[in-house]
Amino acid sequence: MSETELIYRLQSTDPEAFRFFYDTYHKLVMTVCFKFCGNREDAEDILQEVFIQVHKSVQSFNGDSKLSTWLYKISVTKSIDFIRSKNRKKRFGILKSLFSEDTEEEIIASPGSNPSGSVEEKERLDVLMKQINTLPENQRIAFTLSQIDGMSYKEISEIMKTSNSSLESLIFRARQNLKKKLSNYYENNL
Repeated sequence: MSETELIYRLQSTDPEAFRFFYDTYHKLVMTVCFKFCGNREDAEDILQEVFIQVHKSVQSFNGDSKLSTWLYKISVTKSIDFIRSKNRKKRFGILKSLFSEDTEEEIIASPGSNPSGSVEEKERLDVLMKQINTLPENQRIAFTLSQIDGMSYKEISEIMKTSNSSLESLIFRARQNLKKKLSNYYENNL
């Protein structure tokens, strides 16, 4: 089914089209959500919110971007909203873990990763992801979208509603902070 046909059928509230759309994109959405929230249960909740939002707003999709780009933007926005909500709850004493150790590597492995890679490689990835998640929220989001998801600065600027120069500054500071955090971690744990 072509993207144009899929959009038309989605906007016509065709349940088969929505099922096809979900089957095609749910893994992408789950991966994006997991990268932001850090555990499977929360990612599944966000995934549901994303597809509910798609169902509600597909009528307003005008085709200015690819359907997958539009879905990605919704996924990031819902994930950011979730993190902000979670952070507000933390301030009121409800602490939740950002990582679920047993599922993290299964979802965040990039398509080029070797799933049967060495234990050391998996441990390094675990340390890296934990350190990324300790970055301030805007730095973490900008760094993740740029360095892990490979999005362009233009796309990230649109998602984060910020200028390119602000985005460059966020990513620069994220790299500097991450470098310090990793250096400290390895000095203290080796």
